[in-house]
Amino acid sequence: MVRRQSAPRLTLEAAAIYEYPEHLRPFLSALPAVPGVYLFHSESDTLPLYIGKSVNIRSRVLSHLRTTDEAAMLRQSKRISWICTAGEIGALLLEARLIKEQQPLFNKRLRRNRQLCALQLTDQTVQVVYARDIDFSHAPNLFGLFANRRAALQTLQSIADEQQLCYGLLGLEPLSRGRACFRSALKRCAGACCGKESPQAHHSRLLEALERVRVICWPWNNAIALQETRAEMTQYHIINNWFWLGAVATLDEATSLARMPAGFDHDGYKILCRPVLSGKYDIIELNPESIPASS
Repeated sequence: MVRRQSAPRLTLEAAAIYEYPEHLRPFLSALPAVPGVYLFHSESDTLPLYIGKSVNIRSRVLSHLRTTDEAAMLRQSKRISWICTAGEIGALLLEARLIKEQQPLFNKRLRRNRQLCALQLTDQTVQVVYARDIDFSHAPNLFGLFANRRAALQTLQSIADEQQLCYGLLGLEPLSRGRACFRSALKRCAGACCGKESPQAHHSRLLEALERVRVICWPWNNAIALQETRAEMTQYHIINNWFWLGAVATLDEATSLARMPAGFDHDGYKILCRPVLSGKYDIIELNPESIPASS
């Protein structure tokens, strides 16, 4: 007979493994209470164990040191480093870039996704399209950003169920011309497949549901500089096609960044879309040939 361990006992065993990382104390006094990115390093000088961000580096790092679930990472850590930013946007963008570039052992999110796709509505049809094939920063009528085709089709199916749309007309299942689909007989399809509903009404309800996840096209002709400031620091985030090209301290330094090629970036879009369009930040459109001088 196999005896199952109780949850309290497992918790006690995990806590017994955890020991406060005294060897990291020399790094704690210098931790700044400002926004930025922090890195836990092993003995390797090139590959960090973990990369994180916070609006308060000191507070967040100290919380890691008291987390029993991170005992394995803390035991392997030999030092802590950090990079300060002007605010949370800069911290989010830098964290995403460093994780993609350095692939830390204990980070499981923000990895590179080579299957990034979306739903694209063309005339009366919807199809799955891939970022490797078209420019998501300018392509019209894109909806949702998905890790793979399966996730995109699952979302489309959920919308169809919610709106009583026809699986056949959406390409989710075969449909015989002039015959009602199986879901129509179950009252789960409003009947666009057999004339009970017009194709226009079907399309209109599909579009209305998709609008909630529309991908916003890049609204400028060139790169922009988004200004982020705190008391001791100002950064200009240079962005093009929802891709973060980097941050500079003055607009005079923006020339080389603004001229760099920039393809659509999923994480950049998620981080930047709302603040860029919110009107809360000073934004300057950059002409690569004549970057305005900072005051």
